[in-house]
Amino acid sequence: MKRLSVKQKLTIWIILLMLLLVGLVLGFMLAVSSSVVTEHAHDQLTTTLRGNLSGISRENGTLSFSEDFSFTRSGVYTLVYSDSGALLAGQPPLSFPEGITFENGITRTVSGAADDFYVLDYWLHFGWDDGVWVRGVTPMPDTADILNELADIALLLLPLMVIVSGLGAYLIARSTFRPIDRMIRTVGEISEGRDLSRRIGLPSGRDEISRLGQAFDSMFARLETSFEAEKQFTSDASHELRTPVAVILAQCGDARRNAQTPEQYAEAIDVVERQAKRMSDMIARLLQMTRLEQGTQRIAMEHADISSLVEVICGEQPQLPQGITLQSDIQPDVEAWFDVTLMSRLLQNLINNAAQYGRENGHIWVVLRRMEGDVVLSVRDDGIGIPAEQLDKIWQRFYQVESARGAEGGAGLGLPMVRQIAALHGGTVTVDSREGEGSCFTLRFPAEGRQTRTEKDSE
Repeated sequence: MKRLSVKQKLTIWIILLMLLLVGLVLGFMLAVSSSVVTEHAHDQLTTTLRGNLSGISRENGTLSFSEDFSFTRSGVYTLVYSDSGALLAGQPPLSFPEGITFENGITRTVSGAADDFYVLDYWLHFGWDDGVWVRGVTPMPDTADILNELADIALLLLPLMVIVSGLGAYLIARSTFRPIDRMIRTVGEISEGRDLSRRIGLPSGRDEISRLGQAFDSMFARLETSFEAEKQFTSDASHELRTPVAVILAQCGDARRNAQTPEQYAEAIDVVERQAKRMSDMIARLLQMTRLEQGTQRIAMEHADISSLVEVICGEQPQLPQGITLQSDIQPDVEAWFDVTLMSRLLQNLINNAAQYGRENGHIWVVLRRMEGDVVLSVRDDGIGIPAEQLDKIWQRFYQVESARGAEGGAGLGLPMVRQIAALHGGTVTVDSREGEGSCFTLRFPAEGRQTRTEKDSE
């Protein structure tokens, strides 16, 4: 057995199990056949006798029988006796004994000279004290003959069952291991070519092999996502950090060549510091977005008062640029399951975005409501608005509305992070904007949720 392949071992075990199963089934059939045949004889006796009762009548003291009446049907003999036990109609079986007492509605066994019989009696009333006994008699089946016939059939079918079970076992083994061979081949191709886009592609199912294939595909997808996220992070960081690095280098060179006074040196240091902080903030946001995408950041859901959170964030806003004022309309005591840190970052990003694209002496409105089991948070401004052709692009990393490009305060990461955070809470974020009139961003997520959610705990 050690030298056999898993397919061969599985085939042998299936054959043995099938033979065991066939043996058990045949044994069970042989064991219950007697009772089945006996029960059939009982049912046939009862059905036939009850059917004949309706066909017996008495007119002017004479018994009459309907056309449907039969004294012998399906092995059942119907006999009619007087109240005193005299045979009035019908012919009993040859070996049926005489003088058997009557018992109304009870099926019993009677032994004759050569055979045994099942007997069932009914009292048929014709008047107050007038009636006849109607007796049904059927020979007891010879169960020994039936058992012998079943045994002969079993012996004839056993070789066929062995062949069928062997063929079925081989086909099952081949069908079972075909997906495994496919997995091995796909994993080998991925390992050799490092092509993480390949998938096993097994059809969905609840069996273990299908679930294993789906788990492999999910793992490959996560690996591909991780590699793509790494490539994206590297590309984004190198692209976006190029400008502040260039500013820092240029400022340092200019200061080295031209700065003469402490004030000039201090001004150069301020520029370098601003650009360094911008780089630090950009890297932190990129890392957080990458962790959220890969599911490596722990999401700590808790049941809290989101009304208080929104009120605190709105109240703690620093002096907004360009004379912009912030107004809030917050429904009190709105509770929900959410990550406090992420939800704070989401609201702050929306407010910062509204301020960045707001008009001078404009307004920002923050509204919180609970509607139909959902939490609805909206941030609206009366700023420059977003052109219709750019609405689908604002969710992309580093994309900024054209009129605000070059603004030092933004990096084009706020709105993509907002969408990520909304998705982690099972919600959506939408935008309604008109160019020259302003924009309104609306977050909607279910108030009820799980207490904690961990995409991937730190190892």
